[in-house]
Amino acid sequence: MSARRILVTSALPYANGPIHIGHLVEYLQTDIWVRFQKLRGHECRYFCADDTHGTAIMIRAREESRREEDLIAEMQAGHEKDFAEFDIVFDNYGSTHSEENRALCGEIWQSIREAGLVKEADVEQLYDVEASTFLADRFVRGTCPKCKATDQPGDNCSVCGHHYSPAELVYPKSALSGTTPEVRSAGHLFIELEQLHEFLETWTQSGDHLQPEIANYLKGHFLGEPLRDWDISRPAPYFGFEIPDSPGNYWYVWFDAPIGYVASTRQWCDRTGENFDDWWKSSDTEIHHFIGKDITYFHTLFWPGMLKTAGYSLPTKVHIHGFLTVGGEKMSKSKGTFVNARTYLNHLDPNYLRYFYASKLSAKVDDIDLSLEEFVAKVNTDLVGKFVNLASRSAKFVGSTGLSAKYPEDDGLFAHAAQVGDEIANAYEACDTSRAMRLIMALADRANPYIEENKPWALRKEPAEAQRLQDVCTVALNLFRQLAIYLAPVLPQLAAQTGELLQEPITSWDQAKTPLTGTPVAKFQHMLRRVEEKDLHAMIEESKAELPADGDESATGASTSTSDNDGDDALAAEPLAEECTFDDFTKVDLRVARVVEAEHVPEAHKLLKLKLSLGGGVTKQVFAGIKAAYEPEQLVGRLVVCVANLAPREMRFGVSEGMVIASGPGGEEVFLLSPDDGAVPGQRVH
Repeated sequence: MSARRILVTSALPYANGPIHIGHLVEYLQTDIWVRFQKLRGHECRYFCADDTHGTAIMIRAREESRREEDLIAEMQAGHEKDFAEFDIVFDNYGSTHSEENRALCGEIWQSIREAGLVKEADVEQLYDVEASTFLADRFVRGTCPKCKATDQPGDNCSVCGHHYSPAELVYPKSALSGTTPEVRSAGHLFIELEQLHEFLETWTQSGDHLQPEIANYLKGHFLGEPLRDWDISRPAPYFGFEIPDSPGNYWYVWFDAPIGYVASTRQWCDRTGENFDDWWKSSDTEIHHFIGKDITYFHTLFWPGMLKTAGYSLPTKVHIHGFLTVGGEKMSKSKGTFVNARTYLNHLDPNYLRYFYASKLSAKVDDIDLSLEEFVAKVNTDLVGKFVNLASRSAKFVGSTGLSAKYPEDDGLFAHAAQVGDEIANAYEACDTSRAMRLIMALADRANPYIEENKPWALRKEPAEAQRLQDVCTVALNLFRQLAIYLAPVLPQLAAQTGELLQEPITSWDQAKTPLTGTPVAKFQHMLRRVEEKDLHAMIEESKAELPADGDESATGASTSTSDNDGDDALAAEPLAEECTFDDFTKVDLRVARVVEAEHVPEAHKLLKLKLSLGGGVTKQVFAGIKAAYEPEQLVGRLVVCVANLAPREMRFGVSEGMVIASGPGGEEVFLLSPDDGAVPGQRVH
């Protein structure tokens, strides 16, 4: 097998908050894949950086009365510390606020300019005179222009559901200064992505670069019609890089963030003497991106288009994963299941989470669920009961004799595990670590009966059985070492401990093919303790304690979550409306509908565009404020309840012809109501 040159990246964590266990799904998945490739002998390098630009960073720095540079430096130090303690190792970890990134942004921008892909157009926005900044939707509050509800956000009303632009609010107020903003027009720069349509369709639909469900999603939701122009600039003030040929304008954060992959590589090349072009401009190098499904659009359309235009290598594969839920629900701060990486590390061993995620992740885009009961069972049963016990029940009986000089008869156990190694490697290569873990634990299930049947703890009591005891322990420790090699990408600490125990470091996948004989065995040191439920509960309680004093999770970027049986808080937050008559109610025509299409509205912070089928060839286009709670691909095919006779409403994104019914306070805490099985599109809800 010839060695491959592989460049790997993960999405850049944003420098406006700490790493949490939801983020870690991606970084652990990537680290495991990189470690596997290195164990196979390939030249594989892992690059990442902090994503540091944008309005949110600028506003937070102002609120904390410090420089943006100081804020992002502090956040990066915290990110790197958390990653290191989870054994996530980067070949280079940079920052998008670096001179390397600034230079590369300029180079790639110039290529896009020269390709004739840039145009300028005016965009109207609310402007805070006192804060001297244009206001994003979330920084505006005001009175709904339809129902007159007060203190509503800048894009849709939480009371009546009406969607609008911030400029349409009655009595708008800036959330930054409390003053009344004014409407101002500013010139923005756009990339005309439609000019790359043919290339992007060919690249995304080739079958090589994307998972099938992602390729189908792009074809059905974006590539079937002209691609929208991409707004690539923001006017001052803005924390980022000023565009050299457009003074007063800054590259939008989503322009310079992926270029951060390239800049981090360049930093590493400059430090190590590597040839940069060998990594980003060579057909001999594979480029693999690992991302979450929420940023599919940027990495599968914008990013390949930028690379193609600038003459860089295109991604070999974009590996896209789903989200993390805890106990079947979205992570919730009020329930203590929104857990920061640092909080986890205060209570639990990082090996536990590395293994649990590996046991759940596949090559598909499905969400994964962290059930606390399953977490305890997997760690205690698989890692402690099946894997570590092989060593703990045999290493202590070898003593100074070490392993047998010749590998003993073992009923074919070692040879079988060596043969399965190729199947395990194929699963790792395909990012199907859940299958790899099942195969490895099946080998552990074959190995443990050997220990039970031969009882080394009994043999040690019989001096005449000294050779047999040594042989039994030699087999047990070699089977343990095979598993440690196969688990090394997931559990690097335990692999290192295994190398110390058996006096030979684990450095290659092929070590699993040949038994170790005649070597000394060190004194057995404790490797992994069982998970204690009290530690899990302590972690959850600490996470709850991290809420702001007033319990307002929105101050930390997360929505308030209420339990299913605790309706008092929800009712208090949104009291019952005034009475209506039966005749009033019957005017509302509620119908079962099926979502046949769903897509993001790039210009809107909270909206998804839905196409609903009511059966009989009747469809309705609806804009729903559920973007923070649902991904489009989660909704296609789902039955929902819609208000079918709502008067059409002209919006700046198109006409909305109805409304889908949902509960919850808004933001990430939105819950679509669905009919039971048996309901069909078009049926009236009575």
